[in-house]
Amino acid sequence: MAKVYVYGIYFVPMKTKPTPESLFQAMSQIQHMDRGTVSVIRQGPAGPYYNHQCYEAGRNVSRYVPGEQVAELKEAIAGHHLFQQLAEQYVQLMVDKTRAERQAGVKKKPQP
Repeated sequence: MAKVYVYGIYFVPMKTKPTPESLFQAMSQIQHMDRGTVSVIRQGPAGPYYNHQCYEAGRNVSRYVPGEQVAELKEAIAGHHLFQQLAEQYVQLMVDKTRAERQAGVKKKPQP
């Protein structure tokens, strides 16, 4: 079974259906998050220059990122992506549960 490494944490994909508690546990393990993307804006004599772009307060924001901070920023962005995936799994789990409960309630009602 392959392990996924994100920000110093190994996540093992679950073979069983996740529970709300297991999803919250996985979310709580993510210690750093950031939105956006990192890209090389140009090559300089000492190496590439990096740019961090993200959408904040209704507008696109662009920041210079020193080369020594790029790896940390990429891990924080990966942490945000992982959090979004886990949150989406939680939403789908709760939607399925709600629909199942609603269907069970419909079956219990007697027909007039």
